[in-house]
Amino acid sequence: MPPSDPPPARDRATRQTDARALLATPEIDVWVATASAAGVPHLVPVSLAWVGERVVIAVEGGSITARNLTASGVARLGVGPTRDVVMIDAVLDRSVPVDEDPALGEAYAGRADWDPRGLAGYVFLVLRPERIQAWRESNEMAGRTILRAGAWLS
Repeated sequence: MPPSDPPPARDRATRQTDARALLATPEIDVWVATASAAGVPHLVPVSLAWVGERVVIAVEGGSITARNLTASGVARLGVGPTRDVVMIDAVLDRSVPVDEDPALGEAYAGRADWDPRGLAGYVFLVLRPERIQAWRESNEMAGRTILRAGAWLS
């Protein structure tokens, strides 16, 4: 059977709406890619909470992900399946122990599928998107950048 044609490419506004809806989905996971100072890559899936236009993840403060992000200040994130992906290049806004910011803890617990508050050594890593790309099929590769330099494109 021949492959079917992909659906028509979405315009930028539709991609932004779809990406924001995906990021705001409760109990969604994200792949977080970081690297050590020596360039050793690290990739891990974690729960994501989209809070105030920021990605919030919770990890052990001594984990490779936390150490890499604290040292480099950058990560690349992937959300969704390969045929409807949102890729985020992000910078670390802040790292905060999970019990030191009650509002952030409430927001995270209300979105993620678990609540790390009360777990010794866990931190929230708050990541600010610098670039977001969204595409489904090859016909959406052009124009896939929907946020640049932290601002949604019009």
